[in-house]
Amino acid sequence: MSAPQNLTVGDVVAERTVHLSRESLVRYAGASGDFNPIHYRDDVAAAVGLPGVLAHGMLTMGLAVGTIESWVGDTGRILEYGVRFTKPVVVDPETGADVTVVAKVGAVDDESARIDLTVSFDGNTVLVKAQARVRTV
Repeated sequence: MSAPQNLTVGDVVAERTVHLSRESLVRYAGASGDFNPIHYRDDVAAAVGLPGVLAHGMLTMGLAVGTIESWVGDTGRILEYGVRFTKPVVVDPETGADVTVVAKVGAVDDESARIDLTVSFDGNTVLVKAQARVRTV
């Protein structure tokens, strides 16, 4: 499967909601090696002025781009990807956190498309300028 070539700006190409739990954060910490205690200890997060335990920024970033994986088919077609972090994803110890991603075509040229990812948690956009450039030919 490959990314479609007939794309129109504004087309939604993928969307999903990912539920994160504290267990998700522990698993990500083990996989990434990022054991900063703000990602698993409420007391440490509070001591540094955070509203609670936060999901890793790179986890959020990875979940966002992973949303287009099925649509693009071959992840080698993703030529560029970048984001700006604006708000944290606070993962409640009991209810977790739901991160929603909507991927829309933002621009199209002869060989690629820019996919704009809207990434939100609790009604707030948590990543801005979340964009992937995908080869379409």
